[in-house]
Amino acid sequence: MAAAAAAAGRCGRDPCGALCPLLTYLGVGYADYAVLAHVLPQPALRGSPWCPFHAAAFNLIVLLLLACHARAVLADPGVVPLPDTAIDFSDLRSGAPRKPERSQEDWTVCDRCEAYRPPRAHHCRICHRCVRRMDHHCPWINNCVGELNQKYFIQFLFYAGLASLYAAGLVLAAWLGPAGRSPAGMAAGGDVANNRVQTAHCIILLLESLFFGAFVTVVFYDQVVSIITDKTPLEQLRNRGLKEMNREGPRPLKPKLVLLREVFGRGFVLCWLFPWSCSTSPGTGPMYSPLPSRYV
Repeated sequence: MAAAAAAAGRCGRDPCGALCPLLTYLGVGYADYAVLAHVLPQPALRGSPWCPFHAAAFNLIVLLLLACHARAVLADPGVVPLPDTAIDFSDLRSGAPRKPERSQEDWTVCDRCEAYRPPRAHHCRICHRCVRRMDHHCPWINNCVGELNQKYFIQFLFYAGLASLYAAGLVLAAWLGPAGRSPAGMAAGGDVANNRVQTAHCIILLLESLFFGAFVTVVFYDQVVSIITDKTPLEQLRNRGLKEMNREGPRPLKPKLVLLREVFGRGFVLCWLFPWSCSTSPGTGPMYSPLPSRYV
């Protein structure tokens, strides 16, 4: 409950963020209903011994999808803590010249939070806080995607794409299977009105699967690329500007497996598929104090 209240407090001013999760749950709920009530009862599938397996497997995917989405929504993305005592930032307001940022590994000052922020942290204009290794603010989870919840967000994308692919495959199997194409199979499916209702739901489900499947696949690919290149979209934009000004050189890149383990945990790779911490070491990620070490 405390996590839910904190998430609502961080992003409660985003009306799109309140609507998109609702649309997600409605879309997932309709897909589950359409598969169970209108796709699996098709003649090509209901007589197959695999029909109970398809029902159980699809509902398992939906359950994992919802669990990962809930974790991404409720988890702390890595909000930078504010200092207990106020820090004097009067020089920022006086218009005094500021030292340029030397690299993305340095501590910086956020004049909106009026606090120091650790390396690779960015300020979210919707949450009104700085977030560690912020990727972007996602309305579909009504939260930022940051250092501590990026794993759950990627898992949500993975299971959403898998559910879309599974649902589309079931619809095509129901239509293209031998029993589905034969006149006897169509007659065995019930009256004409019932067949028309099932066909309508199958068409809607197929369109929904293709649309959301393509959407989450693109976002999933973008997330994986940002991890293995060790650059968030915000950092890519900033580095592009810095390169034009010749102010920052390339940063040594870590091995791809190391970068993936920093996000998904250092446990077994199979554990990366489940919405819980699979790190073999204590802690959920790097922790920072509200001040740089020279001020602590």
